[in-house]
Amino acid sequence: MPNTAVVTAPFRGLIALAAITGIVIECVEGNPLVVFSFFTIWSNTAVAGVLGMGAVRAWTRRPPLPALWTGGVLLCVSVVGLVFHLALDNPASEFNEAAAIARLTGARAVANQLLHTVTPIGVLLDWLLLTRPGALRWRHAAQWLAAPGAYLLFALVRGALVSPDTPTRYTYPFLDVTAHGYTGVLTNAVALGLAFYALGLVLVTTDRFRPALLGREERISSLGAGGLK
Repeated sequence: MPNTAVVTAPFRGLIALAAITGIVIECVEGNPLVVFSFFTIWSNTAVAGVLGMGAVRAWTRRPPLPALWTGGVLLCVSVVGLVFHLALDNPASEFNEAAAIARLTGARAVANQLLHTVTPIGVLLDWLLLTRPGALRWRHAAQWLAAPGAYLLFALVRGALVSPDTPTRYTYPFLDVTAHGYTGVLTNAVALGLAFYALGLVLVTTDRFRPALLGREERISSLGAGGLK
């Protein structure tokens, strides 16, 4: 087993565990059907699955998962962290929910930090420090838009079917059709989609120029998985 696997596998396992812990807490403290209607939970579920599988592959010296998967998870959970800290937990933001977030205590406060701060930072560090560079492709930036696109469709259909007096009818303020109308929501969605795409391009560009920090043996193993990109 390469020495790097001794670090890579446990680190990825801890990230997956953080995501699972946050999701479980949210489900125990709330309604699981409502919990799984949030993009944060979708993204962290992907983190748990992909990083968990990545940990097993690193430990057993198997080829890494496709860069399309790992990069997509990185993009989605990065957006989760950025939207939370820059828009939802920001008093200066039009979509500020900082007061409600500040009222979270106990396990809910722990889950909030795990899902919005710990996993985004953890996945970013895993990518920067424990994966080989050059695996991401320009086409990935467009392919990754399938995830937020599917979520947008889900959120709008759910909002149309759920009772108007349901507090969580629209899971995020920028998707609230009641407040912004469909035109406003679609405008917000296009803006977020462009942000997703731009951030995806930044990730691909960074991947082309960032240094390889893995050990030689691990890099050789990863290069053998060229067909999985």
